[in-house]
Order: sequence, then structure tokens, then C-alpha cells
Amino acid sequence: MDSNSIVALEEQLRTAMLNSDVSALTHLLADDLIFTSHLGQVMSKQDDLEAHKSGFVKITSIEQYEQHIKMKNDLAIVSVLSQIQGEFGGEKSEAALRFTRIWHKSNNNNWQVIAAHSSIVI
Repeated sequence: MDSNSIVALEEQLRTAMLNSDVSALTHLLADDLIFTSHLGQVMSKQDDLEAHKSGFVKITSIEQYEQHIKMKNDLAIVSVLSQIQGEFGGEKSEAALRFTRIWHKSNNNNWQVIAAHSSIVI
């Protein structure tokens, strides 16, 4: 696996988030995912999937900039600046967020996000 493959996985994740594609998200997110939102909330994979299933999260646009990838054995660390638009809990929102995601190659050679963090960029 090289950084180009991680770029492709990041694009799959972006597309899945835009489409609230729970099936794709189920494949891309590890069962033991830890996601810390820009509000400091810690969310699990099930929390994230439910937010998409229920319509609580409706993302209409994700533009990504400044993607940095560091490969280390069976891990890939990604930092990306994203401009996100959508509705969250019925309220329109637009924010610049910096995401850090850690991709891990599982025992069956699938790469999944095991941890992620987002911060508001001012």
C-alpha cells in the first residue's frame, strides 16, 4: 500500500460521507473507531453510522485541501483541511475543519479508519 492508495480511500470516504452511504462507511470505518469531533464529542462507529442513517447529518459539499499522508508499516496518518457544508441536526452549517485520520490495515488486509479527530480552522 502506498500513499496513492490512501488518497483513493480518502476519496471513497469523502464520497460515502456526501451520500450518507452507510454500507460504504461500514466498510471504511473500523468497528472500534474512536472519532473526536470539533465539539469535543467522542463518537463510535455506530454513532457515526446512525447520524447518517437518521438524517441528522446531511453533508452537501466537502472540498479538501492540503492533504498530508505519512505511511508507517500497517498505518497511514492523514491530515486534511476540508471545507464542509450541510445540515447537522436540521441546522445549516459551513465550516473549515482540519481532520486527522489514522488508517490501519486489518488482519484481512482491509484498510479502515481506526481513529479520527477534527478541529475548527479559524
